[in-house]
Amino acid sequence: MSKQFVIQSRTADNNGQRTPLGSRADIVESLSHFNTMAEADGGETLWGPGIRIELPPDEDPVQQMLLHIVEEEIAWLPIVRLAKQFDWSVMDIETGRELQP
Repeated sequence: MSKQFVIQSRTADNNGQRTPLGSRADIVESLSHFNTMAEADGGETLWGPGIRIELPPDEDPVQQMLLHIVEEEIAWLPIVRLAKQFDWSVMDIETGRELQP
């Protein structure tokens, strides 16, 4: 069974709410530069090195995504790199702890 995390923006708006991660198209396009993409165009599941990211269906802009670790030996380097690049907060669903690299 894979470990699950929620990806959200680290940035908050004036009301203290987290800002959207971006448009669905921008997220898919940006992640493709990091070897993370869907198996077929329009897919809601993006696969990357050791990880799987699920986009919420019919949500644009995207507020949060679900991250699964499928190969722990190689997953953490891409997770940290993506979180830094895109200003993500990665929260462990089980413990509530947040990774904010």
